[in-house]
Amino acid sequence: MQTILFSSTDPSTPENAAQIIRRGGLVAIPTETVYGLGADACNVDAVRKIFLAKGRPQDNPLIIHIAEPRELTRYCHDIPDFAWRLAEAFWPGPLTMVLPVNDCIPRETTANHDTVAVRCPASEVTRALIRASGVPIAAPSANLSGKPSTTSAQHVLNDYGTDGKIDAIIDGGECSVGVESTIVDLTETPPRLLRPGGITPEQLREVLGDLTIDKAVVSQISSDAVVRAPGMKYKHYAPSAEVVIIEGSREAASRYIHRHFVPGEAVLCFEEELPYYEGLFATAYGCEEDPRTLSAGIFAALRRLDTPEITKIYARCPTGGGVNYAVQNRLKKAAGFHTLNAEEAE
Repeated sequence: MQTILFSSTDPSTPENAAQIIRRGGLVAIPTETVYGLGADACNVDAVRKIFLAKGRPQDNPLIIHIAEPRELTRYCHDIPDFAWRLAEAFWPGPLTMVLPVNDCIPRETTANHDTVAVRCPASEVTRALIRASGVPIAAPSANLSGKPSTTSAQHVLNDYGTDGKIDAIIDGGECSVGVESTIVDLTETPPRLLRPGGITPEQLREVLGDLTIDKAVVSQISSDAVVRAPGMKYKHYAPSAEVVIIEGSREAASRYIHRHFVPGEAVLCFEEELPYYEGLFATAYGCEEDPRTLSAGIFAALRRLDTPEITKIYARCPTGGGVNYAVQNRLKKAAGFHTLNAEEAE
């Protein structure tokens, strides 16, 4: 069986893809964040196919995707008022909420938790697919587990090929946000940020007032930890090469990298820094002055550097809040939180 490639601009795509979802198949779906590997969230066998195809640990819960904010009551209970305020502010969009789960969502989807992560994506074709399917769609990022996330249909093809490992891919072009959704746990007071993304902590605080930052956002947590959301525990988003984040000024970072660089290594930097690394294997993932380009470009750049010839990547990481906070999180996860301060190393 060959993997089917659907176009997001074809009016027949939502129904054609929905037929695959209804019979328990896997469809890679575009969203504004990254591509997801979608299946019927209420079908245990279909959900198991997601874990098998990705090589995903069974204790890593899935996000379910809904077509309209009002559908939240079908799958969750004890929904606090600020969940609706967040939905009004950010849905459809790159925000996921963790809430108490209703019995219609199987434990395989929630990794045996009594909560479920839910979001309403901005992608029109994906929301049309959910409506046509008549079920919520469970969809982690469509990369092989642990690898850089997929932000184009070609990335999905690179991971799974065309020989039917997954049933279909909807080609919706390149993802505009480029990093996975923000996840906030609303079962606690104050709410807890479990993963930063396109909706920033500053934006959340404007609605919530107060917000706790989970330890998993800023450091590696134990492999024995019980987590409520994806991407919190395991090393994530990583190419095969070792990734080391080089902190410090442009000048100090450049001096450090030039001193230590050997053939077979690479540099991941901002576009403004490319002149500092002439003669080295340097790839830019966006402009430091425009954080949205960094989030949109980070995974595509990591994938370009994910080749057998590259053994080590020196990565430059943005500082500060806003969207930069999410980019920091993804790079530090890719590096296993291995950072080095170039100025202190001089």
